[in-house]
This record gives sequence, structure tokens and C-alpha cells, in this order.
Amino acid sequence: MLYALIAHDRPNGLARRQEVRPEHLKHLDSLGSRLVLAGPFLDDNGDMTGSIVVIEAENLEAAQATFNSDPFVVKGVFDQITIKRWHLGINNTNK
Repeated sequence: MLYALIAHDRPNGLARRQEVRPEHLKHLDSLGSRLVLAGPFLDDNGDMTGSIVVIEAENLEAAQATFNSDPFVVKGVFDQITIKRWHLGINNTNK
């Protein structure tokens, strides 16, 4: 099953995000094929303001455990987090 983390950064959190980002990317890399997609939300200036991460997990509890081990979560980058079961309906990412 696929699960999506939709998260918004704390206000004025860009510096903290950039500080923790190398650890976050290492974490994502460690997920291997369980990672379906990931990327930041951007504001009008192109600055990162949040994230979407989609992973494959056995169930919601396993997805939550994976997301909760992300340095962005552990080190308080995010202000709001939503985790939902997700279905890939159309995939045009190879264009």
C-alpha cells in the first residue's frame, strides 16, 4: 500500500530545513525501493515550505514509523503533518 506524508514547515523555517536537509536526503535514500516519490512544496519565491513523500508500507503503522524516523520530523522542521493512504492513479512523471 502507498502512504503519503503531506507536511508544512514551521513559520520562518527555511534555515532549519536547509540545516537538516542532508540528513533528510540520507534518510530518503535509505528507503530504497520503498520510496515512491518525494519533493518540497515551494512558495512564490521558489523557497521550500513543506514536503510530500510517498512510500510503500505494509500498513499505516509501518508508514507512520518510517515517516517518524525522518530527520525533518525528528528535528522539528515540520509544523503540520498529515499521513494518508494514497493511490497512484496517473503517472506522468517520466515526461
